[in-house]
Amino acid sequence: MSPDAQLPDADYVVLGSRIALGLDGGFAVAVPARLRLLEEAGAREPLMLSVDGQSPEVHAAQRQAFVDGGHVPEVSRMRNLFDELLSGGQRLSRAGSPGGQTPGVAYRTVRDAGGRAVVELPVFENDPEWHLRDANVVVHTAEGDRVLRGFRGLYIAWLDAIADERRAAAGDPDRLFVVVCESRQIGEALVDWDDPRVRLVHTIHNSHLPAPHDDPTAPVTGLWERWLRTLDAYDAVVWPTEAQRDEVAERFGDPGTFHVAPNTIELGDEPRAAASRDPHRVVMLNRLAPQKRVDLAVRAWPAVVAAVPDAQLDVYGDGPLRDELQALVDELGVSASVTLHGATAERDAVFDRSAVFLTSTAFEGQGLSIAEALARGLPVVSTDVRYGPREAVGDAGVLVPPGEIGALSAALIGLLQDDGRRAELSAHARAAAAAFAPDAVRPALVAALRAAVEHPSRRAR
Repeated sequence: MSPDAQLPDADYVVLGSRIALGLDGGFAVAVPARLRLLEEAGAREPLMLSVDGQSPEVHAAQRQAFVDGGHVPEVSRMRNLFDELLSGGQRLSRAGSPGGQTPGVAYRTVRDAGGRAVVELPVFENDPEWHLRDANVVVHTAEGDRVLRGFRGLYIAWLDAIADERRAAAGDPDRLFVVVCESRQIGEALVDWDDPRVRLVHTIHNSHLPAPHDDPTAPVTGLWERWLRTLDAYDAVVWPTEAQRDEVAERFGDPGTFHVAPNTIELGDEPRAAASRDPHRVVMLNRLAPQKRVDLAVRAWPAVVAAVPDAQLDVYGDGPLRDELQALVDELGVSASVTLHGATAERDAVFDRSAVFLTSTAFEGQGLSIAEALARGLPVVSTDVRYGPREAVGDAGVLVPPGEIGALSAALIGLLQDDGRRAELSAHARAAAAAFAPDAVRPALVAALRAAVEHPSRRAR
């Protein structure tokens, strides 16, 4: 491996609020894929960290699912803040200072399996900025109670403890500790972490634009508005698409830390030839959630099946809108040709028997499933939304204006009725997908992390 393709010597972790297969969509696939990229680029046993408060039993099952699915090499590479608090808060005994609960603030007590109080957490009902409040977090240790500055103090104390473990193991008290932050709430909470041995890199997973997600000048509010105010604090910011990077830079400014490195996929074996597929089978694979606008595809389908009577639409994925979508299928009278299959563990087999991949999403950060479908040789019909489809599809598919049901129907009919056109697009699909393979993406990620490591921390005082 050339020096430019290898990470600088440091310890690397990826950090998210919650990272759970089956619950967090493409995010839960992209984060461990980044962990693998780090290791392939020379990182020594990088870790995947989370801070959600589910039970240790739930976390153990989630970790095993990552290992069983080949996403993470072993369960020891995944650690959770609350699991470690419940196993004993001694690792935080040197953090914070003596003290107790903040007066006037409600608390909940977290207890271990033996009923011993481990930590007291402040409770802020219906407060979107709960993670930024300064009310004391109280950690019970053998040496007495210690208080930390809110959840951000708790997060930093835990990460400091992990960094110190790694430094001790390496015999280097000044070893750099690089945190690749995958969740905006966590990123916001860490911007006061002023240890000069720490580098904070932030990745992006979705569009920053408010509904209807197609106006780059629309007022940005809520979590995105707060997060954008912290842009200067990160040692590198990694965007999944050039389009989003450019529009954010033009509007909010690039502090000199912006990079583009899309989420990766594995190309896998060569896909089946177009002639071996069901020529009139269309497939969707996404969460059944409002963002994905599967209802648009269902509404477009009556016109499709009228023009191509044996056309079939297979929808894979689960989510809160499943019952609502099934009711729409029944209402439109297309239940004979539209099937909601639920989640599948046989993604490639599903793609290999299909002729076209369809997404009618309202917005994306990148749209990982598009790249996965292209890797299996599938032409893509997608709404031309911000951000991702245009950069991914290229000459391997058809883009239609967002929300236009008639255009969606016409694009599908055109491809299903034209074997030659489908074969032409399919021939370009594999090359389009190759842009998202690890070997293609790794240099850009390494460049972003190298830039962060080789410059002083932007937060150090």
